[in-house]
Amino acid sequence: MQSTLLRKSAGIGATVLIASALTHPASSQTPTQTVAAVVAAPVPFRVGEELVYRATFGKLPAGTAKMRVEGIEVIRGRPAYHVVFTIEGGIPFFRVRDRYESWIDVETLSSLRHRQQISEGRYRRTTTYEIYPERSMYQRNDDTLMASVANPLDDGSFIYAVRAAAIQVGETRREDRYFRPDRNPVVLTGVRREQVTVPAGKYEAVVVAPTIRTKGIFAEGGEAQVWFSDDDRRYPVLVKSRFGGFGLTLALQSVTLGDDRPPTTIAAVETDR
Repeated sequence: MQSTLLRKSAGIGATVLIASALTHPASSQTPTQTVAAVVAAPVPFRVGEELVYRATFGKLPAGTAKMRVEGIEVIRGRPAYHVVFTIEGGIPFFRVRDRYESWIDVETLSSLRHRQQISEGRYRRTTTYEIYPERSMYQRNDDTLMASVANPLDDGSFIYAVRAAAIQVGETRREDRYFRPDRNPVVLTGVRREQVTVPAGKYEAVVVAPTIRTKGIFAEGGEAQVWFSDDDRRYPVLVKSRFGGFGLTLALQSVTLGDDRPPTTIAAVETDR
């Protein structure tokens, strides 16, 4: 059974059929791996959507952040949205260049893979997590398998799951969906509805306070709030939090819609890796 974080999502469901060609160097023929058709969960985003943000630390301009739905790829036989969040900039003597990639199962919206490439000041780290929802397990780099949760989320997929959930004002949801069990619960609170103006325009928005017991933009104690456009797209038009010891603001600067057609038959762009 899907969690309540998914059951209230809005949009158009569709059947997605993925066919992935695997080239075999020892054969003149190209064998084909066919992935079973799945019913895609309704989501408010589309492949090719890119949201660009103006980032500020305190009152200082601090670069650019981007959220992009790169495409649909096959991960261990499952079609998955490949989404990327990057933030690049900083202030004098403290530079940030972070990249978070997530692969989200199109049927369940559970995380299948998460990669972090973090560069903050002198700190550097690259970590890949393989996440197995069907077994409630995950693996960090080449470490041993660890216990996870059902319908897991990671740092990069989190914002897309919240968009799909359509949190309403006055609503609070507490769910054990973060892929590392000791960092749960994930708490989502609909705080208020208000109009907000950002470089991309003026929006009616629902303000949601999300928290996870982990580091990053939505960490506990970061007092994060996200202004989601009060429409079918539910863009995160404004994000405020504390990040890297500074007050961080991401204000939506531009929107690329991507493929606005309802999902139908989609060809995989990459083979299982």
